[in-house]
Amino acid sequence: MTKNKRELKRSQAQRPWQLFLGVALICLITGCAVKSKQLLVKELTQSFVEGTIISSPTGRPVSFDRLLADLKECRVIYVGESHANPSHHEIELAIIDAVFKEDPRVAVGMEMFDHTYQKVLDSWSAGRLDRKSFLRKTHWYANWRYDYALYGDILDYIKNNQIRLVGLNIPFHIPPKLRVGGLENLSAADKRHLPEEIDTSIRPHREFAEKIFKQHNFEGRDEFDDFYLVQCVWDDAMAEAIALNLKDAKMIVLAGSGHIQFKYGVPDRAYRRSGAPFRTIYLASVGQEIELAIADYIWVTP
Repeated sequence: MTKNKRELKRSQAQRPWQLFLGVALICLITGCAVKSKQLLVKELTQSFVEGTIISSPTGRPVSFDRLLADLKECRVIYVGESHANPSHHEIELAIIDAVFKEDPRVAVGMEMFDHTYQKVLDSWSAGRLDRKSFLRKTHWYANWRYDYALYGDILDYIKNNQIRLVGLNIPFHIPPKLRVGGLENLSAADKRHLPEEIDTSIRPHREFAEKIFKQHNFEGRDEFDDFYLVQCVWDDAMAEAIALNLKDAKMIVLAGSGHIQFKYGVPDRAYRRSGAPFRTIYLASVGQEIELAIADYIWVTP
Protein backbone atom coordinates (compact mmCIF):
# COMPACT_ATOMS: atom_id res chain seq x y z
CA MET A 1 0.00 0.00 0.00
CA THR A 2 1.41 3.38 -1.02
CA LYS A 3 1.75 6.34 1.30
CA ASN A 4 -1.06 8.09 -0.60
CA LYS A 5 -3.45 5.20 -0.02
CA ARG A 6 -2.61 5.06 3.66
CA GLU A 7 -3.39 8.76 3.86
CA LEU A 8 -6.95 8.03 2.74
CA LYS A 9 -7.73 7.10 6.33
CA ARG A 10 -7.68 10.77 7.15
CA SER A 11 -11.19 12.23 7.42
CA GLN A 12 -12.52 14.04 4.40
CA ALA A 13 -12.58 17.82 4.45
CA GLN A 14 -15.77 19.74 3.72
CA ARG A 15 -16.69 19.51 0.06
CA PRO A 16 -17.16 22.55 -2.15
CA TRP A 17 -20.67 23.41 -3.27
CA GLN A 18 -19.89 21.90 -6.68
CA LEU A 19 -19.85 18.42 -5.15
CA PHE A 20 -23.57 18.62 -4.45
CA LEU A 21 -24.30 19.47 -8.07
CA GLY A 22 -21.83 16.86 -9.30
CA VAL A 23 -23.35 14.08 -7.22
CA ALA A 24 -26.83 15.11 -8.28
CA LEU A 25 -25.82 15.02 -11.93
CA ILE A 26 -24.28 11.58 -11.61
CA CYS A 27 -27.16 10.13 -9.62
CA LEU A 28 -29.82 11.37 -12.00
CA ILE A 29 -28.10 10.04 -15.10
CA THR A 30 -26.95 6.75 -13.61
CA GLY A 31 -29.82 5.75 -11.38
CA CYS A 32 -28.02 5.56 -8.05
CA ALA A 33 -30.84 3.61 -6.42
CA VAL A 34 -29.83 0.42 -8.25
CA LYS A 35 -27.92 -1.83 -5.85
CA SER A 36 -26.66 -4.81 -7.90
CA LYS A 37 -22.95 -5.55 -8.17
CA GLN A 38 -23.02 -5.19 -11.93
CA LEU A 39 -23.52 -2.23 -14.24
CA LEU A 40 -26.67 -2.24 -16.34
CA VAL A 41 -26.58 -0.63 -19.77
CA LYS A 42 -30.14 0.30 -20.68
CA GLU A 43 -30.06 -0.14 -24.44
CA LEU A 44 -28.35 -3.51 -24.22
CA THR A 45 -30.54 -4.82 -21.37
CA GLN A 46 -27.33 -6.42 -20.22
CA SER A 47 -25.21 -6.14 -17.10
CA PHE A 48 -21.42 -5.99 -16.90
CA VAL A 49 -19.05 -6.89 -14.10
CA GLU A 50 -16.35 -4.74 -12.56
CA GLY A 51 -13.31 -4.31 -14.79
CA THR A 52 -15.22 -4.48 -18.08
CA ILE A 53 -14.49 -1.79 -20.68
CA ILE A 54 -17.45 -1.33 -23.02
CA SER A 55 -17.15 0.25 -26.46
CA SER A 56 -20.25 2.36 -27.00
CA PRO A 57 -20.18 2.17 -30.83
CA THR A 58 -20.32 -1.64 -30.72
CA GLY A 59 -21.89 -2.28 -27.32
CA ARG A 60 -19.26 -4.93 -26.71
CA PRO A 61 -16.42 -5.32 -24.20
CA VAL A 62 -12.92 -4.47 -25.36
CA SER A 63 -9.49 -5.07 -23.87
CA PHE A 64 -7.34 -2.33 -22.37
CA ASP A 65 -4.91 -2.78 -25.26
CA ARG A 66 -7.73 -2.27 -27.77
CA LEU A 67 -8.79 0.88 -25.94
CA LEU A 68 -5.22 2.20 -26.05
CA ALA A 69 -4.99 1.48 -29.76
CA ASP A 70 -8.04 3.65 -30.34
CA LEU A 71 -6.73 6.40 -28.09
CA LYS A 72 -3.67 6.70 -30.33
CA GLU A 73 -5.93 8.15 -33.00
CA CYS A 74 -7.12 11.13 -30.93
CA ARG A 75 -5.61 14.28 -29.42
CA VAL A 76 -7.73 14.70 -26.31
CA ILE A 77 -8.67 11.89 -23.91
CA TYR A 78 -11.39 12.68 -21.37
CA VAL A 79 -11.70 10.54 -18.26
CA GLY A 80 -14.85 11.21 -16.25
CA GLU A 81 -14.40 10.39 -12.57
CA SER A 82 -16.32 10.30 -9.33
CA HIS A 83 -13.95 12.42 -7.27
CA ALA A 84 -14.07 10.40 -4.03
CA ASN A 85 -13.73 6.94 -5.63
CA PRO A 86 -10.10 5.70 -5.22
CA SER A 87 -10.50 3.08 -7.98
CA HIS A 88 -11.24 5.84 -10.48
CA HIS A 89 -7.91 7.50 -9.73
CA GLU A 90 -6.10 4.17 -10.12
CA ILE A 91 -7.62 3.80 -13.58
CA GLU A 92 -6.69 7.38 -14.48
CA LEU A 93 -3.10 6.67 -13.49
CA ALA A 94 -3.06 3.49 -15.57
CA ILE A 95 -4.26 5.45 -18.61
CA ILE A 96 -1.72 8.24 -18.04
CA ASP A 97 1.09 5.70 -17.67
CA ALA A 98 0.16 3.80 -20.83
CA VAL A 99 -0.31 6.92 -22.98
CA PHE A 100 2.88 8.54 -21.65
CA LYS A 101 4.92 5.48 -22.60
CA GLU A 102 3.60 5.82 -26.14
CA ASP A 103 3.91 9.60 -26.33
CA PRO A 104 6.04 11.39 -23.68
CA ARG A 105 4.81 14.76 -24.94
CA VAL A 106 1.36 14.14 -23.43
CA ALA A 107 -0.01 16.76 -21.04
CA VAL A 108 -2.48 16.22 -18.22
CA GLY A 109 -5.24 18.79 -17.74
CA MET A 110 -7.04 18.74 -14.40
CA GLU A 111 -10.31 20.27 -13.26
CA MET A 112 -8.85 20.28 -9.74
CA PHE A 113 -6.68 23.38 -10.34
CA ASP A 114 -7.63 26.79 -11.65
CA HIS A 115 -5.53 28.50 -14.27
CA THR A 116 -4.13 31.14 -11.91
CA TYR A 117 -1.92 28.44 -10.37
CA GLN A 118 -0.24 27.54 -13.65
CA LYS A 119 3.21 28.71 -12.56
CA VAL A 120 2.97 26.53 -9.47
CA LEU A 121 1.90 23.56 -11.62
CA ASP A 122 4.86 24.19 -13.91
CA SER A 123 7.18 24.13 -10.91
CA TRP A 124 5.66 20.85 -9.76
CA SER A 125 6.12 19.26 -13.18
CA ALA A 126 9.72 20.45 -13.20
CA GLY A 127 10.38 18.80 -9.84
CA ARG A 128 11.08 22.03 -8.00
CA LEU A 129 8.47 21.60 -5.23
CA ASP A 130 7.96 19.08 -2.47
CA ARG A 131 4.46 17.95 -1.59
CA LYS A 132 4.00 20.25 1.39
CA SER A 133 4.99 23.30 -0.63
CA PHE A 134 2.75 22.21 -3.48
CA LEU A 135 -0.26 21.85 -1.20
CA ARG A 136 0.33 25.25 0.34
CA LYS A 137 1.03 27.08 -2.91
CA THR A 138 -2.04 25.64 -4.67
CA HIS A 139 -4.25 26.18 -1.59
CA TRP A 140 -5.44 22.63 -2.17
CA TYR A 141 -7.62 22.36 0.92
CA ALA A 142 -9.15 25.79 0.37
CA ASN A 143 -10.01 25.09 -3.27
CA TRP A 144 -10.52 21.46 -4.19
CA ARG A 145 -10.73 20.15 -0.60
CA TYR A 146 -10.81 16.43 -1.40
CA ASP A 147 -8.17 14.41 0.41
CA TYR A 148 -4.93 14.91 -1.48
CA ALA A 149 -4.17 11.21 -1.07
CA LEU A 150 -6.84 10.48 -3.68
CA TYR A 151 -4.74 12.26 -6.31
CA GLY A 152 -1.28 11.87 -4.80
CA ASP A 153 -0.12 8.93 -6.93
CA ILE A 154 -1.21 10.69 -10.11
CA LEU A 155 0.52 13.92 -9.19
CA ASP A 156 3.68 12.09 -8.08
CA TYR A 157 3.77 10.31 -11.45
CA ILE A 158 3.41 13.64 -13.24
CA LYS A 159 6.24 15.13 -11.22
CA ASN A 160 8.54 12.12 -11.50
CA ASN A 161 8.14 12.03 -15.27
CA GLN A 162 8.06 15.81 -15.76
CA ILE A 163 4.71 15.69 -17.54
CA ARG A 164 3.14 19.05 -18.35
CA LEU A 165 0.30 19.72 -15.89
CA VAL A 166 -2.42 22.19 -16.89
CA GLY A 167 -4.96 23.87 -14.62
CA LEU A 168 -8.30 23.95 -16.44
CA ASN A 169 -10.66 25.61 -14.00
CA ILE A 170 -11.54 29.19 -13.13
CA PRO A 171 -10.97 30.47 -9.58
CA PHE A 172 -13.24 28.54 -7.25
CA HIS A 173 -14.79 31.60 -5.63
CA ILE A 174 -16.42 32.68 -8.91
CA PRO A 175 -19.09 29.97 -9.55
CA PRO A 176 -20.88 30.51 -6.22
CA LYS A 177 -21.02 34.25 -6.91
CA LEU A 178 -22.56 33.60 -10.33
CA ARG A 179 -25.06 31.16 -8.87
CA VAL A 180 -26.45 33.60 -6.30
CA GLY A 181 -25.81 36.93 -8.01
CA GLY A 182 -25.75 36.37 -11.75
CA LEU A 183 -23.29 37.63 -14.32
CA GLU A 184 -24.35 41.28 -14.02
CA ASN A 185 -23.19 41.48 -10.41
CA LEU A 186 -19.81 39.88 -10.93
CA SER A 187 -16.89 42.24 -10.51
CA ALA A 188 -14.77 43.30 -13.47
CA ALA A 189 -11.80 41.51 -11.91
CA ASP A 190 -13.73 38.25 -11.69
CA LYS A 191 -15.15 38.60 -15.20
CA ARG A 192 -11.61 38.55 -16.60
CA HIS A 193 -11.43 34.86 -15.67
CA LEU A 194 -14.53 33.90 -17.67
CA PRO A 195 -14.24 32.22 -21.08
CA GLU A 196 -14.69 34.39 -24.15
CA GLU A 197 -17.66 32.29 -25.27
CA ILE A 198 -20.35 30.94 -22.95
CA ASP A 199 -22.84 28.72 -24.77
CA THR A 200 -26.18 28.35 -22.98
CA SER A 201 -28.05 27.15 -26.06
CA ILE A 202 -27.41 23.39 -25.94
CA ARG A 203 -30.89 22.02 -25.34
CA PRO A 204 -30.10 18.51 -23.95
CA HIS A 205 -27.56 20.01 -21.56
CA ARG A 206 -30.03 22.67 -20.43
CA GLU A 207 -32.87 20.18 -20.00
CA PHE A 208 -30.70 17.95 -17.88
CA ALA A 209 -29.64 20.84 -15.66
CA GLU A 210 -33.28 21.88 -15.31
CA LYS A 211 -34.19 18.43 -14.01
CA ILE A 212 -31.46 18.74 -11.39
CA PHE A 213 -32.64 22.22 -10.45
CA LYS A 214 -36.24 21.09 -9.91
CA GLN A 215 -35.39 17.80 -8.26
CA HIS A 216 -33.32 19.44 -5.54
CA ASN A 217 -35.70 22.30 -4.79
CA PHE A 218 -33.39 25.12 -5.76
CA GLU A 219 -36.46 27.05 -6.94
CA GLY A 220 -37.22 30.08 -4.81
CA ARG A 221 -33.64 30.33 -3.59
CA ASP A 222 -31.73 30.57 -6.86
CA GLU A 223 -32.68 31.58 -10.38
CA PHE A 224 -32.44 28.72 -12.87
CA ASP A 225 -30.75 30.88 -15.50
CA ASP A 226 -27.98 31.69 -13.02
CA PHE A 227 -27.78 28.06 -11.95
CA TYR A 228 -27.40 26.95 -15.56
CA LEU A 229 -24.97 29.74 -16.39
CA VAL A 230 -22.59 28.37 -13.76
CA GLN A 231 -22.50 24.95 -15.40
CA CYS A 232 -21.89 26.49 -18.83
CA VAL A 233 -19.17 28.82 -17.54
CA TRP A 234 -17.51 25.88 -15.85
CA ASP A 235 -17.60 23.73 -19.00
CA ASP A 236 -16.67 26.47 -21.47
CA ALA A 237 -13.80 27.65 -19.28
CA MET A 238 -12.28 24.17 -19.22
CA ALA A 239 -12.89 23.76 -22.95
CA GLU A 240 -11.12 27.05 -23.63
CA ALA A 241 -8.18 26.06 -21.42
CA ILE A 242 -7.85 22.75 -23.26
CA ALA A 243 -7.84 24.44 -26.66
CA LEU A 244 -5.30 27.05 -25.57
CA ASN A 245 -2.93 24.53 -24.00
CA LEU A 246 -3.23 21.60 -26.38
CA LYS A 247 -0.45 22.84 -28.68
CA ASP A 248 0.86 20.01 -30.89
CA ALA A 249 0.58 17.23 -28.30
CA LYS A 250 -2.01 15.02 -26.65
CA MET A 251 -3.84 15.92 -23.48
CA ILE A 252 -5.50 13.64 -20.94
CA VAL A 253 -8.27 15.52 -19.15
CA LEU A 254 -9.35 14.48 -15.66
CA ALA A 255 -12.73 15.90 -14.68
CA GLY A 256 -15.94 14.96 -12.96
CA SER A 257 -18.07 12.62 -15.05
CA GLY A 258 -20.85 15.21 -15.26
CA HIS A 259 -18.55 17.38 -17.37
CA ILE A 260 -17.92 14.71 -20.02
CA GLN A 261 -21.20 12.78 -20.19
CA PHE A 262 -22.87 12.81 -23.61
CA LYS A 263 -20.04 15.17 -24.71
CA TYR A 264 -22.23 18.28 -24.39
CA GLY A 265 -20.24 19.64 -21.46
CA VAL A 266 -16.52 20.05 -22.06
CA PRO A 267 -15.72 17.71 -25.00
CA ASP A 268 -17.90 19.21 -27.73
CA ARG A 269 -17.14 22.75 -26.57
CA ALA A 270 -13.39 22.09 -26.73
CA TYR A 271 -13.78 20.46 -30.14
CA ARG A 272 -15.50 23.56 -31.51
CA ARG A 273 -12.50 25.60 -30.42
CA SER A 274 -9.67 23.27 -31.46
CA GLY A 275 -10.99 20.77 -34.00
CA ALA A 276 -8.87 18.15 -32.22
CA PRO A 277 -10.32 14.61 -32.31
CA PHE A 278 -11.14 13.16 -28.90
CA ARG A 279 -12.48 10.18 -26.99
CA THR A 280 -14.45 10.08 -23.74
CA ILE A 281 -14.11 7.41 -21.05
CA TYR A 282 -16.83 7.31 -18.40
CA LEU A 283 -15.93 5.55 -15.16
CA ALA A 284 -19.15 3.99 -13.84
CA SER A 285 -19.50 2.09 -10.59
CA VAL A 286 -21.35 -1.22 -10.36
CA GLY A 287 -24.91 -0.90 -9.14
CA GLN A 288 -25.74 1.85 -11.61
CA GLU A 289 -27.85 1.93 -14.74
CA ILE A 290 -26.59 4.10 -17.58
CA GLU A 291 -27.14 4.85 -21.24
CA LEU A 292 -24.72 3.49 -23.81
CA ALA A 293 -24.30 6.91 -25.46
CA ILE A 294 -22.97 8.48 -22.27
CA ALA A 295 -19.38 8.20 -23.58
CA ASP A 296 -17.23 6.50 -26.21
CA TYR A 297 -16.14 3.99 -23.58
CA ILE A 298 -17.69 2.92 -20.30
CA TRP A 299 -15.32 1.42 -17.74
CA VAL A 300 -17.08 -0.57 -15.02
CA THR A 301 -15.56 0.11 -11.59
CA PRO A 302 -16.12 -0.72 -7.92
